[in-house]
Amino acid sequence: MATPESESFVRTFARGLAVIEAMGHGAHRKNLAEIAEEVDLPRTAVRRFLLTLIELGFVQTDGKRYWLTPRVLRLGLSYLNSLPYWRQAQLSLEELCGRIKQSCALSVLDGEHIVYIQRQHSKRILTMSPSLGSRLPAHAVSMGRILLAGLPDDALEQYLRTATFKRLTGATVVDPDTLRERILAARKQGYVWIDGELDEAICGLAVPVRDQDGNTIAAINVSLPTGQVTQEEALKLYLAELRQAASQIRAATM
Repeated sequence: MATPESESFVRTFARGLAVIEAMGHGAHRKNLAEIAEEVDLPRTAVRRFLLTLIELGFVQTDGKRYWLTPRVLRLGLSYLNSLPYWRQAQLSLEELCGRIKQSCALSVLDGEHIVYIQRQHSKRILTMSPSLGSRLPAHAVSMGRILLAGLPDDALEQYLRTATFKRLTGATVVDPDTLRERILAARKQGYVWIDGELDEAICGLAVPVRDQDGNTIAAINVSLPTGQVTQEEALKLYLAELRQAASQIRAATM
């Protein structure tokens, strides 16, 4: 694996990607100084990256500010289209949402966060309603915890040693030892229920999506307003439905 210190690591390419990421944060249009400050690079270097991205069609400018073009979506869609189960997941979540009348989602693990790659909304609008590409801290959400449960032991221990566990509500688990216990329990039971750890008004039930070899590759969940149902009621109403959808998605991983 190439590291920033190795000869095989292409720093120029990495910095160009960093410029694209920086332009996707915050204000829609940014000036050269703002982008340079965010990526911690000299303005002259950032200007060359921007001119290259303009030539390639990924960036536009009015001479003072710069912004991304829709062509950048090709990068994200390349990832989604590479997932053999992504289109089946869309169909399965649509059907699941229609049956249970609740918001459902599919996500994958990316470092310390989960990333939403599918989302189906019910008519009820939750206080926090992530969309495609949204990132949430893995330790505080049901899909994140079940994805962590699917990690090999060494990868899980690495995560627990190095991750940042921010307290988002009074219920958020931030102690690594307690979090380990919850994750290992989720590994045994095959689901996670979390209530109010990310947002006091939201609870969720999640199950893993596995490939043909049994490896956890994604997670699906149902999101609910806190207080609408108890954990016991949620398991009775939604667990079998979630597992059925996960099984449908798994069939598409062949």
